[in-house]
Amino acid sequence: MKNFWTIFRKRLFSTALILFLITSFIFLLLRLAPGDPTQRFLSPELSPLLLEKIKKSFLLDKPLLEQYLIFIKNIFSGEFGISYNYRIPVMSVIWNTLPFTLIFATISFSLQISISLLLVFFISQRRNSLLDRLLGKINLVFYSIPTMIVGMFLIFIFSLQLNLLPMSGLHSIDFDNASVWDKLINYSVHLILPLATLSLPGIIVFYGYLRNNIDEVYKRSFVLFLRSCGENEKIIFRKHVLPNSVEPLISVLGTELSILLSGTLITENIFGLPGMGRLIVDAILTRDYPLVVGCVFVSAILVIIANTVADVVKVNINKRLASEYFE
Repeated sequence: MKNFWTIFRKRLFSTALILFLITSFIFLLLRLAPGDPTQRFLSPELSPLLLEKIKKSFLLDKPLLEQYLIFIKNIFSGEFGISYNYRIPVMSVIWNTLPFTLIFATISFSLQISISLLLVFFISQRRNSLLDRLLGKINLVFYSIPTMIVGMFLIFIFSLQLNLLPMSGLHSIDFDNASVWDKLINYSVHLILPLATLSLPGIIVFYGYLRNNIDEVYKRSFVLFLRSCGENEKIIFRKHVLPNSVEPLISVLGTELSILLSGTLITENIFGLPGMGRLIVDAILTRDYPLVVGCVFVSAILVIIANTVADVVKVNINKRLASEYFE
């Protein structure tokens, strides 16, 4: 924890600047886009006078610069305003959906790490085998396929063709009448396809990075020395090769975690999950300006925290990096 706050203090200015620029860019981009939230109230029965009152209630009748100054004031006071759609404070709306996204992203991240490590352990004893070469070939293919395509393909195979798994939602219609155990099973079944969609590309990418790092470590002189001393190959891999291969991967893990925290957007919308990713899309489509800015701000904070945690882990593993922060 001490390392975390030390690194965070080092980055405090750049962190504040990034948050300010991101939120300001989103604010200006939304305001400069054609249309406004009052368009969804357009109706032959709606008088122009009432329409002007609605704009005034949203502060859309003020000049753009004045709107921006009010926005900056609210940011510094920790207020993002009232959601146009939900009629409650923006942060209250976000807190209702953020826990699911955090849990969903954390489970996916844990699956990516554990499965990729298991693959590496398995392949390490079968280097240059058919499976090893096959995984190397599909690494780039899986990474380049959009998440939406992966999700739609899994839905087509396992939901439409095989009818094995539900295609959307977090639980079934009769969920409320089920027992606790049945509810857990119901949740788990509904999350299989979303977790697979979100995790598959990351598993392949992590495996590819780790596999390449292992090949590089095996070429180092200390590995040849250990072999010449008669050290067991499994011990060399477990105690020397793998620890030296994991360190360069930590930066990638931090980036992937930040992408998961802010990028479950597509998966949540494909499968109709009640997370912050779906909330952002709904807010954009309905031009709920305060809610969009609030979601972007929270997502940016999560990305910064994830990368800071990755730096803390790297510092604790590599003591040479510690001098850059603590000297």
